[in-house]
Amino acid sequence: MSDAPPLTVFLDASVLYPASIRNLLLYIAGARLYRPLWSAKVHEEWIAALLRNRPDLNRQQLDRTRALMEAHVINAEVTGYEFLIDTLTLPDPNDRHVLAAAIHGGASIIVTANLRHFPAEKLAPHGLTAQHPDSFVFELMTSDLGAVLAVMRDHRLSLVNPPKTAEDYLATLERHHMTATAAALRAVIDRL
Repeated sequence: MSDAPPLTVFLDASVLYPASIRNLLLYIAGARLYRPLWSAKVHEEWIAALLRNRPDLNRQQLDRTRALMEAHVINAEVTGYEFLIDTLTLPDPNDRHVLAAAIHGGASIIVTANLRHFPAEKLAPHGLTAQHPDSFVFELMTSDLGAVLAVMRDHRLSLVNPPKTAEDYLATLERHHMTATAAALRAVIDRL
């Protein structure tokens, strides 16, 4: 791996909501294959959505997850971006805070499952693109398969409740629309 600073990426709430995708993205960040950013508002969005949709979870559990994320990735939270919000235009005005924080944090990519909310023509003037997590991880794999594969193997082996076989791991990725990533991994499943 080069000594160049890692790619800076803003993570939208839609990719922090599913635990398996959130954990995978954090594992990859832990290997310094990219630098993740988020905001307190993004944290509140994914936490609120989980509390609405998963009655088996409580605020204390999710606040613990947030604290672990913040301990795992130092200086990931973007602050002071609010002045930009009203200057931006997106199809859903409620997403302007994501774009504002990504700009202010110096990101070059917004990783989101809601690509239609972040059209290229609205992001390009700010030097940003939006990528689905599948495209993002797949591109990382394309640029350094060995490093990403090692991280994904470590991630899979960390899953102990219940443990996941390589095939189970791929099935989880496919369930979360990570089909290109899963297909690429299938070709090297013996190393996963």
